Amino acid sequence: MNKFYFNEEQDSYDAIVVGTGISGGWAAKELCEQGLKTLVLERGRMVEHITDYKTANLDTWDFPNGGKLTKEDKAKQLKQIRTGRVNNADANHWFVNDLEHPYKETKPFDWVRGYHVGGRSIMWGRHSYRWSEIDFEANKKDGHGVDWPVRYKDIAPWYDKVETYIGVSGEKMNLPQLPDGQFLPMMEHNCVEQHFRDKVYENLDGRVVTAGRIAHITGDKPFEGRTKCQFRNRCARGCPFGGYFSSNSSTLPAAERTGNLTLRPDSIVSEVIYDPNTKKASGVKVIDRLTKEEFVFKAKVIFLCASSMATASILLQSKSDRFPNGLGNDSDQVGRNVMDHHLGTGASGKFDGFEDKYYKGRRPGGVYIPRFKNLGGKSNSKNYVRGFGFQGGASRKNWKDSIAEFSMGAQMKDELLKPGGWTMGIGGFGEILPYEDNRMTLDYNTLDGWGLPTVNFNADIRDNELKMREDIIVNAAEMLEKAGFRDVKARDGGYNMGHGIHEMGTARMGRDPKTSVVNGHNQIHAVQNVYVTDGAFMASSSCVNPSLTYMAFTARAANHAAQELKKGNI
Repeated sequence: MNKFYFNEEQDSYDAIVVGTGISGGWAAKELCEQGLKTLVLERGRMVEHITDYKTANLDTWDFPNGGKLTKEDKAKQLKQIRTGRVNNADANHWFVNDLEHPYKETKPFDWVRGYHVGGRSIMWGRHSYRWSEIDFEANKKDGHGVDWPVRYKDIAPWYDKVETYIGVSGEKMNLPQLPDGQFLPMMEHNCVEQHFRDKVYENLDGRVVTAGRIAHITGDKPFEGRTKCQFRNRCARGCPFGGYFSSNSSTLPAAERTGNLTLRPDSIVSEVIYDPNTKKASGVKVIDRLTKEEFVFKAKVIFLCASSMATASILLQSKSDRFPNGLGNDSDQVGRNVMDHHLGTGASGKFDGFEDKYYKGRRPGGVYIPRFKNLGGKSNSKNYVRGFGFQGGASRKNWKDSIAEFSMGAQMKDELLKPGGWTMGIGGFGEILPYEDNRMTLDYNTLDGWGLPTVNFNADIRDNELKMREDIIVNAAEMLEKAGFRDVKARDGGYNMGHGIHEMGTARMGRDPKTSVVNGHNQIHAVQNVYVTDGAFMASSSCVNPSLTYMAFTARAANHAAQELKKGNI
C-alpha cells in the first residue's frame, strides 16, 4: 500500500471514515468503490502490509529473553497484560502503552487497544460467525435491552458479500442458531478432536462439534494480493501472506485501487462538527498525534469506526447548543449498555489413545461447539436467559514434561523426541445482557497527552451471567467425560469486563430515538449523515464473535450512504 498523506490544499471530501480496523477498512472500501472521495483517519502510526510486520518471520530464539517481556516493558502495559495477550515480545508492539493512554476503572475493565493503521484487524482472533434470527429477536422476546430494528433476512445478503470477499473456512451445519455461510474448505480436526466430535454427537442430544469458522484462506479460490494460510500460527505478528483477513491486506488496498482514498495516519479525531443550519454534521476536528496541530476536515457523510469506546468518546466530546450532552445523545444512551463476552470458564482433560497419531503444521483454529441452551424445549434453563458456545482444541503434551523425570544421557534425548499424551480443553464464551448502567463516561479532570478527557469504566457482569458461568463449567466437564477423557478438571479463571476483547454497545441501534442512538441503517437518529458501524451500535451481544457482523452492517451502511447521497437525502 502506498502512503497517501494529507494534502493541505484539500480539506473537503465526499466521505470521512474514522478508524482503519475491521469496520473502518470495510467502510473505506465500499465508499471508495461507490465513487466517493474518501478521507480515512487513523489516530495511530502507519503500518505497511508486509513491510512493517517486523517479527513475522522470527523464531523464539531470535528475541531477547526468549521473547519474554522485561519488567520495564510490562510496566508500560499494566492493564492490558492482565489479559495474557501482550505478554510476549513477538506481537507486543501492536498494543498501546497504558501509561501514554491511561483510563480509569470504577470496576475493572481490561481494555485492549492497538493504535495503528489496521487496528486490531492485525491481531484479532479471526473467528467469524453469523448472528441468527434468535439473536436479533432476543431483546424483544425476553425484554432485555431494546428491540433490534433489523432481522436476519436484512443482513444475510451482506454476510454473503463479506464472507465471499474475506474468505472464511468452515463447515455447513444447518443449525438455526448458527446460520451457514459462504465457506472455504474447513480446517480439519485432528484425531482426538474428531473422536470428541463423534462421542458428543452420540451421547449428548442437541450438541454438535465443528471447526471454528475463521477468516483464513483455504482451498484454491484466488484472492487479490493474498494467498492461502500457511499454518504457521503467527497471526498476531501480522501475516505477510495475507492468509487471514486484515484491513491492511485486503480492504484498504481495495480502497486504494479506486484512486478515491486518502489515508491520514497520526490523526486523532476529537469532535464531529454539527451545523445547526443544515442539521447535519459538516466535518471533524483532528489533532495531529505528533505535532498536536489542529485541523478541520469537511465531508458530506461521516463514518465512525474508531471502536466502540473511542466512537462513544468522540460523540460525547462533540458538544454544541443542539447537543449539550454529546452528538446524537438525546436519549442519554451514548456510553451506556457496555457489553462483551464473558470467558474464563470451561474444562480440560487427558486422553489415552492415538499415541501413534500426530498432526502437521500449526493450525490457527480449533473446534467450535455452537450454542445449545435456551433454544426451546428441554434446552431451556430456569436460571438464566440467552446462551453460550465453546471454543477449544486437542494437542499432544509439550516436550518439557520430560524434564520432570530428571533423566540424563541417551534416555533423556529419546524421551525429549517423543511427543507427550493428548490433552483437550474447551472454554465457554457467554452472552452479556445490555445493562443501561454498565457504562463508560468521560473524565474531564484527567486529560490525556492531547488534552482530551480520559475514559472511566463502571461495568460488570450480573446474576444472569454468573448463573450461566456455573452451567458452562458443568456442561464442559460433562462433554469431556462422555467422550472418554480422564482427569477432567473444571475451571473458572474469573473475568473482568473487556477481557473478551469484544467490547460493544455504547451507541446502540434501535427503533425509537428516545431509547437508542442510531437507526436500522446505522445513522444517528438526529444527524443522519453520521453513521456508526463499529461495535458501538450493537443492541445486544449474542454469544458469537462479533467482527463478521460489524463488517456486514458496515458494508450495508456504506451502500445506504452512497445511495442517500445520490438522492440528496443526506
